[in-house]
Amino acid sequence: MNLINVLKHRYSTKEFDTSKKISADDMAQIKALLQLSPNSVNLQPWHFLIADSQAGKERIAKATEAYPFNTSKILDASHVIVFCSKTDIDDEYLAHVLEQEDRDGRYADAEFKGMMDGARKMFIDIHRYDLKDLPHWMEKQVYLNIGGVLLGAAALGIDALPMEGVDMKALDQEFGLREKGLTAVCAVALGYRKETDFNASLPKSRLNQDELITLI
Repeated sequence: MNLINVLKHRYSTKEFDTSKKISADDMAQIKALLQLSPNSVNLQPWHFLIADSQAGKERIAKATEAYPFNTSKILDASHVIVFCSKTDIDDEYLAHVLEQEDRDGRYADAEFKGMMDGARKMFIDIHRYDLKDLPHWMEKQVYLNIGGVLLGAAALGIDALPMEGVDMKALDQEFGLREKGLTAVCAVALGYRKETDFNASLPKSRLNQDELITLI
């Protein structure tokens, strides 16, 4: 696989081919991307809603009333993922993560387990009390996940469109997210480009590397 070719081939898909569906095997890999994404202190402050049915996509599309240009993109895609962030972190959740790590063999010694618990709580306290940006910090972790999914999908030959042009409050209400300690952050439509998609034929444009990158 040539990563540069993958990056040049991917783009924000504007029209999806409704006759093409992502295979179960490829969706299993997409789910692995969601689960295994890098994130700070392994907090995993996220949850994902995946619509693979027309009924599910119609529920998500309710949130495009103010963004009608995104309605068809949701309805025509093969799958749509709503990326959600936790709104807060409590001790019960931290203990849950810690015990999962222990079951997965992350700690050769009980001392290491205690050290990780203390370090994770230290960073959470920094963002909760000192920087006062805990929800924003958790959303940053979600965006790390989105980036991985976009690149991974492209490597699988799957097209994608990340959408902030969706009413996140409407999604929170439609799926009862706030009652679950979650809030919608972004929606990503997945599928395969339609031949008539104008954006597929446009050249990719980015600032030059010598402007963006400094070797030190």
